[in-house]
Amino acid sequence: MTFFTGIGDISVFLVEPSNVQAQFMQARLGEVGVRRIRAFNEGGTALASMREFPPDLVISAMYLKDMTGAELVEKIRSDETRNDVAFILVSSETNHRYLDPVRQAGASAILPKPFEMRQLKTALSATLDYLNPGSNQVMVENLDIEGLRVLLVDDSRTARAFIRHVLENLGIANITEAENGRQAADIIQAQYFDLVVTDYNMPEMDGKELVEFIRGESWQSSLPVLMVSSERDQNRLAAVEQAGVSAVCDKPFEPALVKSLLEKMLAAND
Repeated sequence: MTFFTGIGDISVFLVEPSNVQAQFMQARLGEVGVRRIRAFNEGGTALASMREFPPDLVISAMYLKDMTGAELVEKIRSDETRNDVAFILVSSETNHRYLDPVRQAGASAILPKPFEMRQLKTALSATLDYLNPGSNQVMVENLDIEGLRVLLVDDSRTARAFIRHVLENLGIANITEAENGRQAADIIQAQYFDLVVTDYNMPEMDGKELVEFIRGESWQSSLPVLMVSSERDQNRLAAVEQAGVSAVCDKPFEPALVKSLLEKMLAAND
């Protein structure tokens, strides 16, 4: 398995329909040390080339000639041979409806158009954390991270795969998955866990209802709960905090931030 010592090690597919924008992006990437860049103006040609020469990172615009950036990342994630490729969206789109599928599919970052260099550097740093297994392990005194029992709850298969990859990179190996809050509640009643990582918006039982169940009905009422969600409604998020969630993290997220949150939560619960 490849270990990347720096951003200059990674190979990038840049998918951008505008030649001007593509040249701009290549110049900005070059400024931060990225040298191995192949540019495509359509998602289909990038996907075809990916089968023979898989990149480490795909950077894409939202609106391409043949598909959207959301459709592109979904196609990448649906192929087991390339579903661990990192993905960054660069777009002026602000509508939650169009951005949410990208967040759910597991993007390392969503950058605005235009973006600032510090935003690009942060996105690339998160990409390195995603690509490097074991490079950013959770460290809590007197706690066996490999033996940590984690329940991962999300109705999106691609989102679960992305978050699982991040958790495994942090040194967590014992992970059970659930597709919604109701399924998670049943599993919690039957098995012991050290941590729950859950989405907010799910069928059957959402994240808030799951937190309320854990705090009010479960025999594991003190179980730490990290919510990783694309939810943007502040009133709903405030209600989740009142229900007793331990911490909330946005999608997409920086693995380093998740590591920091987990260390604080687990240390407090030790």
